[in-house]
Amino acid sequence: MKVKPSALVMTLYLLFLLVPIYWLVNMSLKTNTEITSTFTLFPNDLTFRNYMVILTDPSWYMGYVNSIIYVTMNVVISLTVALPAAYAFSRYSFMGDKHLFFWLLTNRMAPPAVFALPFFQLYSSVGLFDTHIAVALAHCLFNVPLAVWILEGFMRGVPKEIDETAYIDGYSFPKFFVKIFMPLIASGIGVAAFFCFMFSWVELLLSRTLTSVNAKPIAATMTRTVSASGMDWGVLAAAGVLTIVPGALVIYFVRNYIAKGFALGRV
Repeated sequence: MKVKPSALVMTLYLLFLLVPIYWLVNMSLKTNTEITSTFTLFPNDLTFRNYMVILTDPSWYMGYVNSIIYVTMNVVISLTVALPAAYAFSRYSFMGDKHLFFWLLTNRMAPPAVFALPFFQLYSSVGLFDTHIAVALAHCLFNVPLAVWILEGFMRGVPKEIDETAYIDGYSFPKFFVKIFMPLIASGIGVAAFFCFMFSWVELLLSRTLTSVNAKPIAATMTRTVSASGMDWGVLAAAGVLTIVPGALVIYFVRNYIAKGFALGRV
Protein backbone atom coordinates (compact mmCIF):
# COMPACT_ATOMS: atom_id res chain seq x y z
CA MET A 1 0.00 0.00 0.00
CA LYS A 2 1.45 3.31 -1.12
CA VAL A 3 1.33 6.20 1.34
CA LYS A 4 0.84 9.67 -0.14
CA PRO A 5 3.51 12.21 0.88
CA SER A 6 0.81 14.72 1.86
CA ALA A 7 -0.81 12.18 4.21
CA LEU A 8 2.56 11.40 5.77
CA VAL A 9 3.36 15.07 6.31
CA MET A 10 -0.08 15.69 7.85
CA THR A 11 0.32 12.70 10.17
CA LEU A 12 3.73 13.87 11.34
CA TYR A 13 2.40 17.38 11.85
CA LEU A 14 -0.53 16.16 13.96
CA LEU A 15 1.80 14.00 16.05
CA PHE A 16 4.03 17.02 16.58
CA LEU A 17 1.02 19.04 17.79
CA LEU A 18 -0.09 16.27 20.15
CA VAL A 19 3.30 15.90 21.86
CA PRO A 20 2.78 18.85 24.30
CA ILE A 21 -0.72 17.61 25.19
CA TYR A 22 0.56 14.07 25.77
CA TRP A 23 3.43 15.37 27.91
CA LEU A 24 1.01 17.50 29.95
CA VAL A 25 -1.20 14.47 30.64
CA ASN A 26 1.90 12.40 31.40
CA MET A 27 3.13 14.95 33.96
CA SER A 28 -0.30 15.19 35.59
CA LEU A 29 -0.15 11.48 36.45
CA LYS A 30 3.29 11.67 38.08
CA THR A 31 4.58 12.74 41.47
CA ASN A 32 6.71 15.87 41.73
CA THR A 33 9.71 13.73 42.64
CA GLU A 34 9.45 11.71 39.44
CA ILE A 35 8.84 14.82 37.33
CA THR A 36 11.94 16.62 38.59
CA SER A 37 14.33 13.68 38.95
CA THR A 38 13.85 11.32 36.01
CA PHE A 39 12.86 11.39 32.34
CA THR A 40 10.10 8.85 31.65
CA LEU A 41 7.65 8.51 28.79
CA PHE A 42 5.11 6.86 31.12
CA PRO A 43 4.48 7.34 34.85
CA ASN A 44 6.44 4.83 36.93
CA ASP A 45 4.24 5.51 39.93
CA LEU A 46 0.79 6.32 38.53
CA THR A 47 -1.10 8.74 40.77
CA PHE A 48 -4.35 10.71 40.60
CA ARG A 49 -3.48 12.83 43.63
CA ASN A 50 -2.92 15.89 41.46
CA TYR A 51 -6.48 15.71 40.11
CA MET A 52 -7.87 15.12 43.61
CA VAL A 53 -6.16 18.33 44.75
CA ILE A 54 -7.83 20.26 41.93
CA LEU A 55 -11.29 18.78 42.59
CA THR A 56 -11.22 19.08 46.39
CA ASP A 57 -9.38 22.35 47.01
CA PRO A 58 -11.74 25.36 46.70
CA SER A 59 -8.87 27.63 45.70
CA TRP A 60 -8.50 25.46 42.58
CA TYR A 61 -11.95 24.29 41.52
CA MET A 62 -13.52 27.69 42.17
CA GLY A 63 -11.19 29.04 39.50
CA TYR A 64 -12.98 26.84 36.95
CA VAL A 65 -16.38 27.88 38.30
CA ASN A 66 -15.46 31.56 38.07
CA SER A 67 -14.12 31.16 34.54
CA ILE A 68 -17.24 29.33 33.35
CA ILE A 69 -19.50 31.99 34.92
CA TYR A 70 -17.91 35.04 33.33
CA VAL A 71 -17.26 33.30 30.01
CA THR A 72 -20.93 32.31 29.76
CA MET A 73 -22.01 35.84 30.68
CA ASN A 74 -19.67 37.27 28.06
CA VAL A 75 -20.92 35.01 25.27
CA VAL A 76 -24.57 35.85 26.06
CA ILE A 77 -23.94 39.60 26.26
CA SER A 78 -21.74 39.66 23.15
CA LEU A 79 -24.28 37.81 21.00
CA THR A 80 -27.20 39.85 22.36
CA VAL A 81 -25.43 43.07 21.35
CA ALA A 82 -23.86 41.78 18.12
CA LEU A 83 -26.99 40.27 16.53
CA PRO A 84 -28.98 43.51 16.08
CA ALA A 85 -25.80 45.46 15.27
CA ALA A 86 -24.80 42.98 12.56
CA TYR A 87 -28.35 43.05 11.17
CA ALA A 88 -28.19 46.83 10.88
CA PHE A 89 -24.84 46.71 9.07
CA SER A 90 -26.04 43.99 6.69
CA ARG A 91 -29.44 45.47 5.82
CA TYR A 92 -29.14 49.27 6.00
CA SER A 93 -26.88 51.93 4.55
CA PHE A 94 -26.39 55.02 6.70
CA MET A 95 -23.92 57.86 7.02
CA GLY A 96 -20.59 56.62 8.34
CA ASP A 97 -21.57 52.94 8.36
CA LYS A 98 -18.25 51.75 6.90
CA HIS A 99 -16.26 54.00 9.25
CA LEU A 100 -18.21 52.73 12.25
CA PHE A 101 -17.69 49.14 11.16
CA PHE A 102 -13.95 49.76 10.79
CA TRP A 103 -13.83 51.42 14.22
CA LEU A 104 -15.39 48.33 15.77
CA LEU A 105 -12.70 46.14 14.24
CA THR A 106 -9.91 48.44 15.46
CA ASN A 107 -11.06 47.75 19.03
CA ARG A 108 -10.51 44.06 18.35
CA MET A 109 -7.03 44.75 16.99
CA ALA A 110 -5.86 46.56 20.13
CA PRO A 111 -3.95 44.50 22.73
CA PRO A 112 -5.72 43.94 26.08
CA ALA A 113 -2.82 45.60 27.91
CA VAL A 114 -3.94 48.97 26.51
CA PHE A 115 -7.24 48.77 28.41
CA ALA A 116 -6.07 47.05 31.61
CA LEU A 117 -5.39 50.24 33.62
CA PRO A 118 -8.52 52.16 32.50
CA PHE A 119 -10.73 49.17 33.29
CA PHE A 120 -9.07 48.70 36.68
CA GLN A 121 -9.61 52.32 37.70
CA LEU A 122 -13.16 52.43 36.36
CA TYR A 123 -14.31 49.21 38.01
CA SER A 124 -12.60 50.09 41.29
CA SER A 125 -14.45 53.41 41.42
CA VAL A 126 -17.90 51.94 40.68
CA GLY A 127 -17.55 48.83 42.87
CA LEU A 128 -17.32 46.23 40.12
CA PHE A 129 -13.75 45.12 40.85
CA ASP A 130 -13.42 41.38 41.55
CA THR A 131 -16.82 40.52 40.08
CA HIS A 132 -17.75 38.20 37.23
CA ILE A 133 -19.64 40.87 35.33
CA ALA A 134 -16.53 43.09 35.32
CA VAL A 135 -14.48 40.56 33.36
CA ALA A 136 -17.43 39.69 31.11
CA LEU A 137 -17.98 43.35 30.17
CA ALA A 138 -14.25 43.94 29.64
CA HIS A 139 -14.07 41.02 27.23
CA CYS A 140 -17.07 42.40 25.32
CA LEU A 141 -14.80 45.19 24.08
CA PHE A 142 -12.98 42.56 22.00
CA ASN A 143 -15.69 39.96 21.40
CA VAL A 144 -18.54 42.20 20.24
CA PRO A 145 -16.61 43.55 17.19
CA LEU A 146 -15.54 40.02 16.27
CA ALA A 147 -19.10 38.71 16.61
CA VAL A 148 -20.50 41.61 14.57
CA TRP A 149 -17.96 40.97 11.81
CA ILE A 150 -18.74 37.24 11.65
CA LEU A 151 -22.52 37.60 11.87
CA GLU A 152 -22.65 40.42 9.32
CA GLY A 153 -21.09 38.13 6.74
CA PHE A 154 -23.64 35.39 7.38
CA MET A 155 -26.55 37.84 7.34
CA ARG A 156 -25.51 39.27 3.98
CA GLY A 157 -25.94 35.77 2.58
CA VAL A 158 -29.65 35.79 3.49
CA PRO A 159 -31.77 37.44 0.76
CA LYS A 160 -33.59 40.61 1.79
CA GLU A 161 -36.75 39.25 0.17
CA ILE A 162 -37.18 36.97 3.19
CA ASP A 163 -37.51 40.01 5.44
CA GLU A 164 -40.06 41.63 3.15
CA THR A 165 -42.10 38.42 2.83
CA ALA A 166 -42.23 38.02 6.60
CA TYR A 167 -43.47 41.60 7.07
CA ILE A 168 -46.16 41.05 4.42
CA ASP A 169 -47.26 37.92 6.29
CA GLY A 170 -47.79 40.02 9.40
CA TYR A 171 -44.66 39.19 11.40
CA SER A 172 -43.38 41.84 13.76
CA PHE A 173 -39.65 42.43 13.68
CA PRO A 174 -38.86 40.63 16.98
CA LYS A 175 -40.97 37.63 15.97
CA PHE A 176 -39.43 37.53 12.49
CA PHE A 177 -35.91 37.89 13.86
CA VAL A 178 -36.24 35.10 16.44
CA LYS A 179 -38.40 32.59 14.56
CA ILE A 180 -37.26 33.02 10.97
CA PHE A 181 -34.01 34.94 10.68
CA MET A 182 -31.96 33.46 13.52
CA PRO A 183 -32.51 29.83 12.40
CA LEU A 184 -31.22 30.84 8.96
CA ILE A 185 -27.96 32.12 10.45
CA ALA A 186 -27.61 29.41 13.14
CA SER A 187 -24.19 28.49 11.73
CA GLY A 188 -22.98 32.05 12.10
CA ILE A 189 -24.27 32.28 15.66
CA GLY A 190 -22.46 29.06 16.51
CA VAL A 191 -19.20 30.31 15.00
CA ALA A 192 -19.45 33.67 16.76
CA ALA A 193 -20.23 32.00 20.09
CA PHE A 194 -17.23 29.70 19.66
CA PHE A 195 -14.74 32.51 19.06
CA CYS A 196 -16.19 34.60 21.90
CA PHE A 197 -15.89 31.63 24.24
CA MET A 198 -12.32 30.82 23.25
CA PHE A 199 -11.05 34.40 23.62
CA SER A 200 -12.71 34.87 26.99
CA TRP A 201 -11.59 31.43 28.24
CA VAL A 202 -7.88 31.84 27.45
CA GLU A 203 -7.50 35.59 28.08
CA LEU A 204 -5.29 36.21 31.13
CA LEU A 205 -4.24 39.84 31.48
CA LEU A 206 -7.65 41.48 31.99
CA SER A 207 -9.11 38.58 33.97
CA ARG A 208 -6.13 38.67 36.32
CA THR A 209 -6.04 42.46 36.63
CA LEU A 210 -9.76 42.87 37.33
CA THR A 211 -10.07 40.06 39.92
CA SER A 212 -8.42 39.14 43.19
CA VAL A 213 -10.34 36.51 45.20
CA ASN A 214 -14.08 36.18 44.57
CA ALA A 215 -13.94 36.00 40.77
CA LYS A 216 -10.36 34.86 40.16
CA PRO A 217 -10.29 32.58 37.08
CA ILE A 218 -8.35 29.36 36.68
CA ALA A 219 -5.82 31.03 34.34
CA ALA A 220 -4.84 33.43 37.14
CA THR A 221 -4.79 30.63 39.72
CA MET A 222 -2.36 28.61 37.60
CA THR A 223 0.17 31.47 37.69
CA ARG A 224 0.31 31.40 41.50
CA THR A 225 1.41 27.83 42.26
CA VAL A 226 4.78 28.55 43.88
CA SER A 227 4.84 27.62 47.59
CA ALA A 228 7.53 27.31 50.24
CA SER A 229 8.31 23.81 48.95
CA GLY A 230 8.71 25.02 45.35
CA MET A 231 6.63 24.61 42.20
CA ASP A 232 3.94 21.92 42.34
CA TRP A 233 4.43 20.66 38.80
CA GLY A 234 1.98 17.76 39.01
CA VAL A 235 -0.93 19.87 40.20
CA LEU A 236 -0.13 22.54 37.64
CA ALA A 237 -0.13 19.91 34.86
CA ALA A 238 -3.45 18.49 36.08
CA ALA A 239 -4.93 21.99 36.07
CA GLY A 240 -3.71 22.45 32.51
CA VAL A 241 -5.37 19.22 31.39
CA LEU A 242 -8.68 20.21 32.98
CA THR A 243 -8.40 23.67 31.39
CA ILE A 244 -8.20 22.12 27.93
CA VAL A 245 -11.34 20.01 28.42
CA PRO A 246 -14.01 22.79 28.16
CA GLY A 247 -12.47 24.18 24.98
CA ALA A 248 -12.27 20.71 23.46
CA LEU A 249 -15.95 20.09 24.27
CA VAL A 250 -17.01 23.39 22.71
CA ILE A 251 -15.02 22.63 19.56
CA TYR A 252 -16.65 19.19 19.35
CA PHE A 253 -20.21 20.54 19.57
CA VAL A 254 -19.76 23.45 17.15
CA ARG A 255 -17.37 21.75 14.71
CA ASN A 256 -20.02 21.63 11.96
CA TYR A 257 -20.77 25.33 12.37
CA ILE A 258 -17.07 26.18 12.16
CA ALA A 259 -16.74 24.14 8.98
CA LYS A 260 -19.66 26.06 7.42
CA GLY A 261 -18.06 29.32 8.49
CA PHE A 262 -14.84 28.47 6.70
CA ALA A 263 -16.83 27.31 3.66
CA LEU A 264 -18.64 30.66 3.48
CA GLY A 265 -15.34 32.48 3.67
CA ARG A 266 -16.14 34.65 6.72
CA VAL A 267 -13.96 32.81 9.26
